[in-house]
Amino acid sequence: MKTLREMDYSVVQQCMHCGMCLPTCPTYDETKVERNSPRGRIALMRAIADGKLEVTQAFADEMYFCLGCLACETACPAGVDYTELFETARADAERSGVLKSPKRDAIRVAILKGLFTRPRLLRFVGRLLWLYRASGAQRVFRALQLNRLLPFRFRELERMTPRAEAKFSHQLIRPDERPAGQVKYRVGLLTGCVQDIVLSQVNRDTAEVLLANGCEVFTPPVQYCCGSLHAHNGDVDTACELARKQLDAFDLNALDAIITNAAGCGSHLKNYDHLLADDPVYAARAKIWSAKLKDIHEWLCEIGFRHPTSSPAEQTVTYHEACHLCHGQKITRQPREILRAIPGLKLVELTESTWCCGSAGIYNITQPEMAGKLQERKIRHIADTAAPVVATANPGCHLQLESGARKFSLDTIVRHPVSLLAEAYRLEKPA
Repeated sequence: MKTLREMDYSVVQQCMHCGMCLPTCPTYDETKVERNSPRGRIALMRAIADGKLEVTQAFADEMYFCLGCLACETACPAGVDYTELFETARADAERSGVLKSPKRDAIRVAILKGLFTRPRLLRFVGRLLWLYRASGAQRVFRALQLNRLLPFRFRELERMTPRAEAKFSHQLIRPDERPAGQVKYRVGLLTGCVQDIVLSQVNRDTAEVLLANGCEVFTPPVQYCCGSLHAHNGDVDTACELARKQLDAFDLNALDAIITNAAGCGSHLKNYDHLLADDPVYAARAKIWSAKLKDIHEWLCEIGFRHPTSSPAEQTVTYHEACHLCHGQKITRQPREILRAIPGLKLVELTESTWCCGSAGIYNITQPEMAGKLQERKIRHIADTAAPVVATANPGCHLQLESGARKFSLDTIVRHPVSLLAEAYRLEKPA
């Protein structure tokens, strides 16, 4: 990736400084400090592009204080490509070395270049998480309040430990599954990395919904991380490497679409054509990939999904819009269309449904104070709806909302819209 000084200058200068983004930015809304706004951050980026400012630790800290929620892109009347600016700025920060420290470097190597580039290792860690809970060790650890022996930051991380599933996606979905009736489409299914470990049932539900709508589903049993975590944290080289591995895993010419059910992943996956634009081997395939990459809600509405005839019971649901679905991919209508198609389901709109919940990849780990404020704000709005179920379509949001519900004693279940649709399909009586 080019640096801020090397990239197309028209991207840097596109911001008109009109301020339309200010009321949509969660960090600016909290601090009211100009540099904590998209406009302020772009001014810093432009100063570096103009050679008036060097990359400093203060600049790098500001780039990592940004959530990357992209609400500013939705609000911007000039069409500023904040995604490219944001990722380039973070990559510049990493290249400069201003944030380097032995501890930080060790964590980045272990997480970004270690755990999230090795799917089998990630599944092994997931299995350890499952054993920690299933064996009762987690319950005993917490009952004895042994977490008080941990440093405060690790205590918070232990509290946020996700529930790993007993079975991962490759144990729930066969590599090739065909619908009972006519095959109308052939699609590839992405199972993700975190979602594969903690929300594998969502992937199974997605496969069942696709089968119910005439899709033959191809699901490679071993899939790599999409690379969004790396691109958003300044490690563009690893993001490109993982993108190539994704392209190698699917026969693009044999598929009508590649399906993702994770908003954050989908926003990045659709950008492979830009990410690999200068790759002489993969550029052409990346263009085909980006053209065929579809969010599950987008795909179902595009092909005219079958409306279910049954529902488990009358239920009220509210909907939290994952940032990279509504702002990154501009998909807002389709999830609601799916939810409203389920008999007996009443959709109650959520105040500030498009406002970030504070998950933002690993933001709730790297910026816990701001993430906690956003989490509390979101949980308060969910509580106001009195809905027993909140639907969302991103694993990070899913875990953040579950964590928030536990923290604030809110008796609300978090579900993926596709899981609710799959449940309705399962209850239909055979003709």
